[in-house]
Amino acid sequence: MSHTTKEAETMTFEESPETVAQALQHALLGDDLPDSFTLLGREWDLHRGVFPGTLSAATEVMASTVPYPKGGSFLEVGCGTGVISVTAALHGCASVTALDINDKAVANTIANAERHGVADRVRVLHSDMYTALGPGDRFDTIFWNVPWTYVEDDFSLSTDLHTAVFDPGYQGQARYITGAPEHLADGGRLLLGTADLGDRERLDALADGAGMRCELLHRVRRIEEVRVMEYHILELHPK
Repeated sequence: MSHTTKEAETMTFEESPETVAQALQHALLGDDLPDSFTLLGREWDLHRGVFPGTLSAATEVMASTVPYPKGGSFLEVGCGTGVISVTAALHGCASVTALDINDKAVANTIANAERHGVADRVRVLHSDMYTALGPGDRFDTIFWNVPWTYVEDDFSLSTDLHTAVFDPGYQGQARYITGAPEHLADGGRLLLGTADLGDRERLDALADGAGMRCELLHRVRRIEEVRVMEYHILELHPK
């Protein structure tokens, strides 16, 4: 039986793939997008074909709320523009590894690590989940701001940006959970960023199947263009 908390009951999955796809189309092709953006009091490079960190408040919320292991090692899956990985280095992580399946996001994160003077502490790898890591790569904290929009298993991920917001059948989140123990240091923390648009019941079932349970660490609300969004940081623990 899955571990379902009272908080889980507030999470829904109402956002339509069509609505999300419209935003992605603009991020891919919109000629009015700038080549940089301001977030967390800093300026960041934005490469075309990378999910912009300001389309929603998710990046700002997660970057501001993640409990970075000061003096330790941090792994981010799905680094996008690199805001969270660079912020981790700026907040005192001794080493940061950033992974993304989109090669444009890899280049974007490298550019932002250089821009903010932390390129010596941020390693960026083109990777499908953990595939680019070696067996000895272990981290004090692993984090992924997941693509919480649920679509069926046969949904076609037709662009690089689709992987930033769609997770067919939550297969990606299943791989994230089951593959993490191989790369967690002793006493390491496994974190997941999501939102109330995610399917928490399905996520809890995935965690349960991997012998874990989800604990809500932080809940942050932001008033956005069409609704109040509620962002969640979860920590996964062995049962």
